[in-house]
Amino acid sequence: MWGAIVGDALGVPVEFSWRKDLKRDPVTDMRGYGTYNLPPGSWSDDSSMLLCTVEALCEPGYDAQRLAELYLEWYQDARWTPHGVVFDIGSTTRRAMQRVLEGVEPEKAGDAGAWDNGNGSLMRILPVALRWGWGAAPVDEMLAMAHRVSSVTHRHPRSLMACGLYCLMARGLLRGMAPAEAYRYMIEEGERYYGRGPFQREVVHFARVLSGEIAAAAEETIESSGYVLHTMEASLWALLTTGSFEEAVLKAVNLGRDTDTTASVTGGLAGLAYGREAIPERWIDALARRDEIEALLESFVTFVLKNVK
Repeated sequence: MWGAIVGDALGVPVEFSWRKDLKRDPVTDMRGYGTYNLPPGSWSDDSSMLLCTVEALCEPGYDAQRLAELYLEWYQDARWTPHGVVFDIGSTTRRAMQRVLEGVEPEKAGDAGAWDNGNGSLMRILPVALRWGWGAAPVDEMLAMAHRVSSVTHRHPRSLMACGLYCLMARGLLRGMAPAEAYRYMIEEGERYYGRGPFQREVVHFARVLSGEIAAAAEETIESSGYVLHTMEASLWALLTTGSFEEAVLKAVNLGRDTDTTASVTGGLAGLAYGREAIPERWIDALARRDEIEALLESFVTFVLKNVK
């Protein structure tokens, strides 16, 4: 998960920048200030919610209420923020947090409309793949858990499907597959699971993701907005058209617009593909609260290795 947090921090200073401007002045290393006037190594709500998810999944079973409580502690009290201030929270996530505060059951708190498909659950779903994609748990169990975790903020089938496909890609990488092989695995399992039931009507929206040809797409056809499908396509494209962690996340950042989330989602996969040792140590060392993040991630890995068969 270091890869996701590093990608987030690389993207924060240039969020909302246009691609043409990043062509002239591309991100090549960790920057500071910029969009939010924060020091280098500052990460956004993407990593805040991801780390809250990690914390919730360090416990046996799965407790949606506990997950929602941790998100609320972030939302209200700045838990797992780089500098004690919440910033860059998405509108769909904000509405979900308000519903939880009003007593709505966590897994029914997320919006479920077609216009509610931002990338706010995709950006925090990686821990689900690490918890349920590592051992012998059935693929369908992992996908069901991805949907449940997503639903706390995003309940539309398109968001659920994006989270599930991302977890399938991560599962393939976790099991030692090269990126291209993991992509084929994602397509095979994704078509099996999502080609039926309530998700069947959503498959058309994922035509390019499931085509097996996303790497052949021209850069000008890759969008980098906050729409969940754009983030999914961009992250796969950035990973599959590069050969290292550094190349993948920088390619994602320099697509512009929702730079932090695009690079975070890409970085999560690239970290699995190339390993922690492939992430420049200077980028990890620059992260705000680096030692606290490391302690949490070590606890999570220890829990998973001890409890997942």
